[in-house]
Amino acid sequence: MTACGLDFGTSNTTLGVHDGGVDGGGFRLLALDGVRTTLPTAVFFDFEADAVTIGQAAVDSYVSGVEGRLMRSIKSMLGTDLIDADTALRKGRISFRAVIGTFLDTVKGRAEAALGAPLSDVVVGRPVHFVDGDPAGDAAAEETLGAIAKAAGFRNVSFQFEPIAAALDYEQQVSGEELALIADIGGGTSDFSVVRIGPERRGKPDRSADILANDGIRVGGTDFDRDLSLATAMPELGHGSAMKRVGLLAPKSVYYDLATWSKINFLYTNKALSDLERLHRDSASPEKIERLIGIVEHRQGHALAMAVERAKIALSDDDETRLALDWGDGELSLPIDVAGLNRATGTLAARIGTRIRDCLAEAGVTPDRIDAVFLTGGSTLLPQVRAAILAEAPGARVVEGNIFGSVGLGLTVEAQRRYG
Repeated sequence: MTACGLDFGTSNTTLGVHDGGVDGGGFRLLALDGVRTTLPTAVFFDFEADAVTIGQAAVDSYVSGVEGRLMRSIKSMLGTDLIDADTALRKGRISFRAVIGTFLDTVKGRAEAALGAPLSDVVVGRPVHFVDGDPAGDAAAEETLGAIAKAAGFRNVSFQFEPIAAALDYEQQVSGEELALIADIGGGTSDFSVVRIGPERRGKPDRSADILANDGIRVGGTDFDRDLSLATAMPELGHGSAMKRVGLLAPKSVYYDLATWSKINFLYTNKALSDLERLHRDSASPEKIERLIGIVEHRQGHALAMAVERAKIALSDDDETRLALDWGDGELSLPIDVAGLNRATGTLAARIGTRIRDCLAEAGVTPDRIDAVFLTGGSTLLPQVRAAILAEAPGARVVEGNIFGSVGLGLTVEAQRRYG
């Protein structure tokens, strides 16, 4: 039987196998998207061809104007009431649980084709918390994901905390014993661990004693996208605008739905459009509501979300960028700078810093005892996120990582240990 490590991420997914021992040699990621090993976590229901695509092809189909439904951030539905809900397609409805199942089933098939052998067992990376402050909900989310993985054809399913897997990878680089803070800021969650590592500890079957603390928070890249969108794009669509009736503002819910990947499709209904028409009649800024209606009528919600995400990524390298989109009444280009990004998302960055302090306290270590900070996940490139993390271990060495390779390696090592 062949075991694999699966990093089912909010934004991207990878799957790796071990061909050799447990010292890092022989590990490889399998091609899941053509020749690419990194697969965007996206599903597109093509209404024209009555077909389903995943990955970059799913995103490309949507952006090119093919009629259908694009779904991203599907992992974020785990641990929420949405997992037991369903959504409309052209013909009938599909549950969000089935959407995740379709994605994982296709991933497994592509991985087996690349490997040339069936995959029987899997270790799945999971955030420390699917649900903050709700142990029962967290356990239910893991149970749900495990059931979906088994339905996709995996016989044995186990889990590994994503930051712990990253620590197992980083350990291959050190020559002496260290304390490492692993900070993984993913698309949907942020996870932190304080781990004791060293060359003498490599390969031990049980590393539980070396995990001094692990913690997490349901804050990730998509949350930064949402708050940036609410602060910049949504006011141009009427967010925060006054109604004709004195003292009333446009309802917030529609803007939060439009700024949240997993809820955008809820606006593409006749009822939602009728509600927007009433909003237009009652608004003191009808021209902004017209833009909002144009976005919804032309199903440009995901295109708007992707434009905001691109602007956020651009601000990782540049001090200023522009958010440009066809809003339904012509092109509109908005300037966005790093200061604006910090204002929009500063609360999220502060929550990350607070959770890291809690993690260090749980481990019983002070910031000066951390030898290395391992940064993994795309959102660690955001200036205020990076600053919030490094402020908690100011004297530590900074190590850059790739969450997909490191998690895949750590999970596969664990898979080989468990299942041989």
